[in-house]
Amino acid sequence: MQLRYAFRVYPDAGQRIALARAFGCARVVFNDAVRAREEARRAGLPFPTVAELSRRLITEAKRTAERSWLGEVSAVVLQQSLRDAEAAYRTFFNSLKNARKGPKVGAPGFKSRKDARQSVRFTANARWSITGNGRLNPPKIGAVKVKWFRTLPAVPTSVTVVQDASGRYFASFVVDTDPAADEARMPATDRTVGIDLGLTHFAVLSNGTKIDSPRFLRRAEKKLKKAQRELSGKQKGSKNRDKARLKVARAHAKVADARREFHHQLSTKLISENQGIAVEDLSVKGLARTRLAKSVHDAGWSAFVGMLKYKAERYGRSLVTIGRFEPTSQTCSTCGVKDGPKPLNVREWTCTACGAVRDRDHNAALNVKQAAGLAASACGAPVRPGAILAQREETGSHGFPTEPRAA
Repeated sequence: MQLRYAFRVYPDAGQRIALARAFGCARVVFNDAVRAREEARRAGLPFPTVAELSRRLITEAKRTAERSWLGEVSAVVLQQSLRDAEAAYRTFFNSLKNARKGPKVGAPGFKSRKDARQSVRFTANARWSITGNGRLNPPKIGAVKVKWFRTLPAVPTSVTVVQDASGRYFASFVVDTDPAADEARMPATDRTVGIDLGLTHFAVLSNGTKIDSPRFLRRAEKKLKKAQRELSGKQKGSKNRDKARLKVARAHAKVADARREFHHQLSTKLISENQGIAVEDLSVKGLARTRLAKSVHDAGWSAFVGMLKYKAERYGRSLVTIGRFEPTSQTCSTCGVKDGPKPLNVREWTCTACGAVRDRDHNAALNVKQAAGLAASACGAPVRPGAILAQREETGSHGFPTEPRAA
């Protein structure tokens, strides 16, 4: 399967200028492609093909005085920007035809130099390389210092250089991993586990383990509020406002990085210790419209389950998702009697049928495991029929980062 490995890079002053030039040229080509298609739509003409756009917006545009500076960056960067525009339109049309899962998406819009994230992608055709001293050498940029924290498992097929809202630079490598080697890294086990995700505890496992919720956003809220107040008091367009904006973005990036690191460590631990894992399909969007919205977003359940999915597929584990309407909190895990809904402040209750005293979250985790039908055979493989491995992680130009976190 394909994964992204993201590493922090530290370009010098000249390389930052070259990257800014590449970001700008890629953005202009993308916007020109969107404009050309929009003009064709308004005129009632067929959409121009990628080959035609490449000829008009790149090859011929370089010969004009208005777009001659496109020749200062790698041609691969410009071609990949056209491919991104094509992919955006394909996603939009698939959404219109209900051929795409998930919420509806709108037509591609123009990119701005003020966007929070800027990126350029170099494929193998760009002839980028990693030098002998470990530097990344993309064309017309120069050898950029990389902070390596692990060895890439295979030769990357492409690299995307990204600048985030906080001004940090990353190199995101796409790597094809070996399934046999990945499965060998995780020895088979006969253990299975059900997981109940919540707010009081981030996760309660069916074996009784309770994992506290770190609440990264809540802990950093005071600092974030102060930074945001300082930003709101700065004059628009001033350099002091730019500095204050960076301060806010860095504070948010620190929270996001800590949360992602927590999710990675916990998901890897669960995958390595269990052959089968069961989770509940939570309605995060619905919960995010309640008074618990901030805590729900702070927990990041969707990101955590997404990590479980691709890691389960990568390492040969099984992940089973049960329906969100399964009454896991209303059913006694001992006798199976449904005791009815209970207020959120009731954390422990006694079953009226069998008299068992049940912890609400632990009981729900046991019911999640039972509803998933996870039972282990002697060889350690789940025997429940119909258990489907998680779908592979998509590693297109917009996903960043997936498995590793930059230091």
